[in-house]
Amino acid sequence: MLKHTSSLLSALKKSGQAVLVTVVKAQGSVPREEGAWMAVLPEALINTLGGGQLEFQAIQEAKRLLQLGKSFSEPLVHRYPLGPSLGQCCGGVVHLSFEWLSSLGLEQLGKRLQRPEPELALFGGGHVGQAIVQLMENLPWQVTWIDSRESIFPQNVGHNIELEHSEPVHSAVAQLKARAHVLIMSFSHAEDLDVVHQCLVRQRERQDLKSIGLIGSETKWATFKRRLSQRGLSAPDFLRVQCPIGIAGIHSKEPEIIAVSVVAQLLMNEEHAQSLSADV
Repeated sequence: MLKHTSSLLSALKKSGQAVLVTVVKAQGSVPREEGAWMAVLPEALINTLGGGQLEFQAIQEAKRLLQLGKSFSEPLVHRYPLGPSLGQCCGGVVHLSFEWLSSLGLEQLGKRLQRPEPELALFGGGHVGQAIVQLMENLPWQVTWIDSRESIFPQNVGHNIELEHSEPVHSAVAQLKARAHVLIMSFSHAEDLDVVHQCLVRQRERQDLKSIGLIGSETKWATFKRRLSQRGLSAPDFLRVQCPIGIAGIHSKEPEIIAVSVVAQLLMNEEHAQSLSADV
């Protein structure tokens, strides 16, 4: 996650030393996936391995290594069965690497820790769009927030939010990053229709958007399909769009609740996309 990597690099500049703990192998049910990391510094803890006894044991071992005051050139790897001896009942096994870090080579360390983050293109700066951005600011995603009204954006947004004023708004579709997810919720049904149309045209040409979500009712989507048909699109194209969006069974109209539901579905879409990539 960008903010954790940035925090570690800044802390290392001050303290000069840390122990990086990384999940190098994970089998069965485990708190975090391979590649997850946590950094233990003399006066700070950055990122997490999932909490619980595994993290507690890892912190204690990292602190012990720091207290020795001696660097070690090769990472140390310890095996942790997540059973009764550790006070956990996950049943899996985790191998953790303990690596000495110093203030040297910070640029290389930053590149090594930085994993690709999913991309979201969010069209619409209204109440639901703002609520979604507030959630996404705390997630390891990169968000491009797009609206035809430049004044709609708040002055301060998270480090992972990029603001883009686009007039007309659908012209931004061609420049979206490949493998992005798209959420469409502008202030205007006409704008929504134009954005959906451009997304589906792009999918026909490139097939490089992971998902397309449109806010609205089944009635709105039925109307859109008729109008999109008049623009040359057809039923196979429409299968690429999720409308309504959000987790089934959540019916509240409160922007914050809609946002939670939509973001949860977005995370599911990303998991599905990753599983498809792994199968290829």
